Amino acid sequence: MTHDPSQQHSSNWVSFTYASFAGSVAMVALGIVFMPIDIWLKGYFAMGTVMLIQSCVTMTKTVRDVHESRRMVNRIEDARTERLLMTAGKE
Repeated sequence: MTHDPSQQHSSNWVSFTYASFAGSVAMVALGIVFMPIDIWLKGYFAMGTVMLIQSCVTMTKTVRDVHESRRMVNRIEDARTERLLMTAGKE
């Protein structure tokens, strides 16, 4: 089975991922709000959580960008090789 790189996610899957993200953020936020600790500790946990989410998004985008750039380089190399083979076959 080959993987089609242009295949798009279904709308149900996209909705599920958004709902999962929103649900997890809500659960963590409620956990921090109702945690029996001082307000400054709650702020510390909230800032840490926001930084963790931001870092995950940044890392995911970076990994995806690196993958996409390698795929593009491979496509360019394949095209060059194909052109070289075509010109060598004509001679």
